Amino acid sequence: MATPPTAESEILLEVRDLRTAFHTRRGTACAVDGISFVVPRGQTLAIVGESGCGKSVTALSILRLVSPPGRIDGGAVIFEGRDLLGLPERAMRQVRGARISMVFQEPMTSLNPVFTIGDQIVEAVLLHQAVSPDEARERAAAMLRSVGIPDPERRLDDYPHQLSGGMKQRAMIAMALVCRPALLLADDPTTALDVTIQAQILELIRGLQKDLGMAVLLITHDLGVVAEVADQVAVMYAGRIVERAAVCDLFDRTLHPYTAALFESLPAVHDGGRLRAIPGQVPSAFEYPPGCRFCERCSRAVERCRQAYPPLEEKAPGHWAACWRVPADGQDRPPAAAESPAAAAGAGEPPLNGRGP
Repeated sequence: MATPPTAESEILLEVRDLRTAFHTRRGTACAVDGISFVVPRGQTLAIVGESGCGKSVTALSILRLVSPPGRIDGGAVIFEGRDLLGLPERAMRQVRGARISMVFQEPMTSLNPVFTIGDQIVEAVLLHQAVSPDEARERAAAMLRSVGIPDPERRLDDYPHQLSGGMKQRAMIAMALVCRPALLLADDPTTALDVTIQAQILELIRGLQKDLGMAVLLITHDLGVVAEVADQVAVMYAGRIVERAAVCDLFDRTLHPYTAALFESLPAVHDGGRLRAIPGQVPSAFEYPPGCRFCERCSRAVERCRQAYPPLEEKAPGHWAACWRVPADGQDRPPAAAESPAAAAGAGEPPLNGRGP
């Protein structure tokens, strides 16, 4: 996988210090708390993390689709040179579906059950392009053919309930791509599908990305999917990005303890032992601690980890991590500060140095 270019002309999407929260009677839950990243043209950035870490809210925030009581409280979303957060709603509607499209993880809840597949795809074409209804229907059929749906002219008249799960997801992808967007937001597009169909959908997205020259922001919890399709990876935990790198660098050597724990919890084909779980619980989004949000679950935490949140810094060329235990050269060394009780529990283990040697 290629490392994304850094030239400004090659950056399609830049998210700066994005903050989205849900303001409820119970209090304010910070779902996305000051994250920043870029998506270069034609490449795939995967945002990976466990459920509830803020991945999907990030994608919805980019399109300004966060529903009340959710609210985007700050930051910037620069797409093709314009800050989407500052656009009038009318201009934003011209971006959605035309320049940026989204595929959701549950196609049955995204497709309207009372309209045919053809009606829904044709509507997307007519909304954004100056074509006749007949030409829009021809484009819809051609797009269904492109996503691998057989006999597309007949399938245009089918209702969502008449399609299998894999076919529904293919129809959603067709609807998202029929206007040839520059950026596709794919929110766990294979999570509800069996393994065989998952592989087909991933291969489909990858092929269409190459054909259309679009960029992809992939939201997932599956590291296997990340390895298959991503160029860059951002790991999220409790509303913040804790590690970011090229996919080959991250899989070769993790720097943040949370990322390392994710890899350690993966099942091994030849290992008959019990699965390794990450101890403890994710802190409540209503009351995050002042320090590192992973410190109570981290066997390497020191007192500094509890007191201040570590900034996301470049620890090695192109490899960023938010961890006090990893210095700028990417080689962790035991700090001089006294360790916390969580760290003391693992005092006899070697210092954190990623997954590599």
